[in-house]
Amino acid sequence: MAVRYLKQATRTAETGGDEVRARVAQMLHELETEGESAARRFARELDRWDGPIEVDAETLAAARAAVPERLQNDIRFAHDNIRRFAEAQRATIRDCEIEIVPGFRAGQRQIPVRAAGCYVPGGRYSHIASAIMTITTARVAGVADITACAPPRPGVGIDPATLFTMEVCGADHMLAIGGVQGIAAMAFGMFGAPKADILVGPGNQYVAEAKRSLYGRLGIDLVAGPTDSMVIADASADPDLVAADLVGQAEHGYNSPVWLVTTDQELARAVLAAAPRLIAALPNFNAGNAAAAWRDCAEVILCDDREDMAQVADRYAPEHLQVQAAEPDWWLARLRAYGSLFLGEETTVAFGDKAAGPNHVLPTSGSARYTGGLSVHKFMKTVTWQRATREGARPIAEATARISRLEGMEGHARTAEIRLRKFFPDAALDLTVPGADRSSA
Repeated sequence: MAVRYLKQATRTAETGGDEVRARVAQMLHELETEGESAARRFARELDRWDGPIEVDAETLAAARAAVPERLQNDIRFAHDNIRRFAEAQRATIRDCEIEIVPGFRAGQRQIPVRAAGCYVPGGRYSHIASAIMTITTARVAGVADITACAPPRPGVGIDPATLFTMEVCGADHMLAIGGVQGIAAMAFGMFGAPKADILVGPGNQYVAEAKRSLYGRLGIDLVAGPTDSMVIADASADPDLVAADLVGQAEHGYNSPVWLVTTDQELARAVLAAAPRLIAALPNFNAGNAAAAWRDCAEVILCDDREDMAQVADRYAPEHLQVQAAEPDWWLARLRAYGSLFLGEETTVAFGDKAAGPNHVLPTSGSARYTGGLSVHKFMKTVTWQRATREGARPIAEATARISRLEGMEGHARTAEIRLRKFFPDAALDLTVPGADRSSA
């Protein structure tokens, strides 16, 4: 594989270091031992919020009234798309049953978790799309109790559009609390919400570390690092569109990598020239993020052919992967490692981020090599069962007894043997294994 870097990153994405881990560990300890009093204290200190944590009906009504009708319709449109896509996913997950041997049946059931906690980021951006992606998917999966939390703004509370979205998507509990304290409130069951069985949703490095620390005690969707995006482009691509798509994703944050992989040097040069101009035209805060990400984390990679480009993409395993190249069906069949794939210039990552249907909570930092993003599957458990007639149990029991003795697990063998002796008292049974030491267990 022949590749050449026309621009190479000087830093890699980071999710936090020892200081973040130590701080989050201390906060979680205080939050678990002190409960709601610690959560309120952190809300005052970190969110500058001293108002109610639990969102009441009056606050919801005020939020609803504050959202313009056109935006309400846009939110409902996006919610409907994401709901229908999640329903299509749910339809692929089925119970099943099989006869293993005559008289012995086994199967699987799909059971949603009881309670989910959905974290909706706040801060400078109002992440209404994250509320849609997490709450809607949990509801379609059949989760009985859904809590959503978001950081409140000083003197305001949760952004009205975010609250409206939480209500539209079907959250049962809405909490005005963010950061580690918001994660803890859902994990430990504070402010009237049940303890969550799973926590989902994007957040900053402190939120990601809190979820990582709690994993095992409860489930999480994934440990998310800074968002990342790759564009694959050939000579047929529009360099202005490519540059706009890269810059649009770079505005997420100073450490959000964006990568261009191309076979066309002229296109690469055009994108390198266009990106700084597009960044400069952004509002100040967005431009600052995008400029830092482009300067430190962006890469432009020149390849010989499309197979080389595909290999680079599979190695990077980007969260978002756009293909602006000929023969999109070839790319769909060939590419193997990505969170979500966007084929052709007619679609873009922002569509998936906001309103298209597929979920935007996706694996970052190369974890798309082994996992996908948030879906109804994350909220469901695949569990198995078995039942048998006595005749159906016989060959299973005989094999179990002999295998167990070969392994030296005599107790296991005897649970099979006692059934054979009971069910078939007159049968001649040979449950010994040559060389196995029955007395060793």
